[in-house]
Amino acid sequence: MRLGGILAIGTAAVLLVAGAFVIAGGSGAGAQGNKKEAPLDTNGDASARPWKRYAGWPARDESKWNTLAQVASPSAPKAPRKLAGPITGDAAKGAELVADRNRGGSCLACHVMGPAGGANLPGNVGPDLSQIGSAGREDEYLFNYIYDPRVYNPETVMPPWGGHGVFNDQEISDMVAFLKTLKSPAAFKTELDDPEKRPAPVEKRENLDPIENPGMWAVDKAQDLWKQAGAAGKSCQSCHSDAKAEFKTWAASMPRWEPRLNKVLGVEEFVTRHARATTGANWLMETDDNRAMSVYLHFLANGTPIQIDTTSAESKAAIERGKELSNRKLGELNFACTDCHGKSANHWIRGQWLGEPKGQYDHFPTWRTSLLAIWDIRQRFQWCQVNIRADELPPDAKEYGDLELYLAAQNDGQKLSVPGIRH
Repeated sequence: MRLGGILAIGTAAVLLVAGAFVIAGGSGAGAQGNKKEAPLDTNGDASARPWKRYAGWPARDESKWNTLAQVASPSAPKAPRKLAGPITGDAAKGAELVADRNRGGSCLACHVMGPAGGANLPGNVGPDLSQIGSAGREDEYLFNYIYDPRVYNPETVMPPWGGHGVFNDQEISDMVAFLKTLKSPAAFKTELDDPEKRPAPVEKRENLDPIENPGMWAVDKAQDLWKQAGAAGKSCQSCHSDAKAEFKTWAASMPRWEPRLNKVLGVEEFVTRHARATTGANWLMETDDNRAMSVYLHFLANGTPIQIDTTSAESKAAIERGKELSNRKLGELNFACTDCHGKSANHWIRGQWLGEPKGQYDHFPTWRTSLLAIWDIRQRFQWCQVNIRADELPPDAKEYGDLELYLAAQNDGQKLSVPGIRH
């Protein structure tokens, strides 16, 4: 549903007027024909403050690098570093360093490297380096490409390992010494070890079967919350007696620009602010109750094609900001969203498949089988940043709203299927 359209929801109707969520008629909305915006608590934050990173996530302070809210990382070098002579590093130490997963996931995350990567599920985001030692590259070139490859290729997806201090000069020299020993094609034990032959993953699990997907349990939890009176003495059911009819398509029209907040509003933040204003419940974003309500509202709209406002001036501006943010290099590893899901899409980074933007939104919130938890899209954004060694933002940050709207626009027409199920 696009801006200015009308969506019938049983006995009520929801209008989009200048980006605001408006209820016309229906239970709890006053006399038939009256129109009013859905109440929102516009004061304060919708998530915990001060923001505290999730338990079990790395506790590193990455404040000196770019985030979605600030530009802080040093710029790329203007010229390669000059070396005094040939490199005399320790090749054995270099072999250990390129496979070290404690600092950025290792070189094998993106490169096949002959004997160093034959059985370690190497990726193929970068070129196969198994015969780099026979390529005739000078030591200085190899050193600088590891130290900060932007000096040769400003559009590279390779991190500035030395420029951002992940590896020191001696360690890089050791890695160069190892690369010079690579002169034979990689030998793989199985086709699964070869990223060029490894089949792309296909999700075949029945995500709406509660036996297969524990994320469906959130639907039961949300139905209980729907009837639960908050501090104001009202429940969701007080105004929305027929949730199935009233919210049959609503979630597929979210997120959207909300002028009262002067930012893009997603389902999870709407749940927080609308509940505060109506029932008095304080379902902060990234809490179990908020996730359950988000799953439920998406679940009610399952099968509906995503159709958000992409035509209003406010939405166009937000989408453009989201696009810019998706291209911003973030964190110590200097990755942008588009590095993984644009330039490197449909490739392997170690044993993880990098998908295109389309198909990355219609199943959120989703059950993470590896974590036994439900994640909404904002938590997915946060983890991507932490994983590339950048500081994340609180889930209600305006930057995440712009990024979510941009991603939703790329998934326009995809049908909701929530809760999803992913590794």
